[in-house]
Amino acid sequence: MIRLEDVKMYFQSRKGLFKTVEIKAIDGVSVEIDKGKTLALVGESGSGKTTLGRLTLRLLKPTAGHVFFEDLNITDLEEVHLKSFRRRAQAIFQDPYSSIDPFMNVHQIVEEPLIIHRIGKKKERNEMVHKALEDVRLTPTQEFSNKYPHMLSGGQRQRVGIARALILKPEYIVTDEPVSMIDASSRAEILHLMKNLQDKYRITVLYITHDIATAKYFADRIAVMYNGRIVEIGPPEKVVKEPIHPYTIKLLAAVPEPDPSNRFKERGVVEGEPPNPADIQWGCRFESRCQLQKEDNCKSKQPTLVQIKPEHYVACFLKDKDKS
Repeated sequence: MIRLEDVKMYFQSRKGLFKTVEIKAIDGVSVEIDKGKTLALVGESGSGKTTLGRLTLRLLKPTAGHVFFEDLNITDLEEVHLKSFRRRAQAIFQDPYSSIDPFMNVHQIVEEPLIIHRIGKKKERNEMVHKALEDVRLTPTQEFSNKYPHMLSGGQRQRVGIARALILKPEYIVTDEPVSMIDASSRAEILHLMKNLQDKYRITVLYITHDIATAKYFADRIAVMYNGRIVEIGPPEKVVKEPIHPYTIKLLAAVPEPDPSNRFKERGVVEGEPPNPADIQWGCRFESRCQLQKEDNCKSKQPTLVQIKPEHYVACFLKDKDKS
């Protein structure tokens, strides 16, 4: 459904009064998302997850590389030619408080995409809105239709955002940390709802999150992203239970466990803060934080994804060496 080929996204950032530096937010990412499946994009803040999601929606035009939606190359399409694609691809945003208009009631918020795309007459749109609210379990629908965002809880607002995304019956949805700003008691319920709706309507999903614990339950594949590059990708059971890249091990070590002993402790300590992307010129981006025995290549070359086990890929010179 979605295919990225060596996609790069560079931004210019001012440094001082006259100098600018190039920020490599995405630096050569190639990945595919199969139809009806979920790819979880995992990584810490600033790793480039949201930028990659925006690229798949063509909200950003990549600096280099190609973005395909099915067999259509949407990389260089002008906005006027993207309208049909916009109907087929939607987003669910992180903040349920700022992503919906506080001056519109629930019915108006959910109906708005239908009006923009000129779908149906008033009576037909009303029926579609009520069906969408039923899908996200905002019932009785007539009661919720007349409410304004300030009258809803955070979980209910996020359900409105999900209904708005579903109203056009999209084939592809980007969910950008959809439960990070919702209280813990509602997170599992929202994720369970989204998974049921995905299965019901065969929707392809890019699930962006920093929480690898939820990704393993929600996704068909997990891609771990660090500083603009994917460093590991594979099925959840392999990435979570048998992590290979030292950064993936660090992420999993940060997940709270009932057993205080860290099952990844003996597999290499990872320390330090992430480097500034503008300061990285050559070598592995994780090299400055990796405490494993390093190769000369770690400082001089950029590792690429190599298949270590069936369907399990990692970008690490040390692990590639172990394989051979």
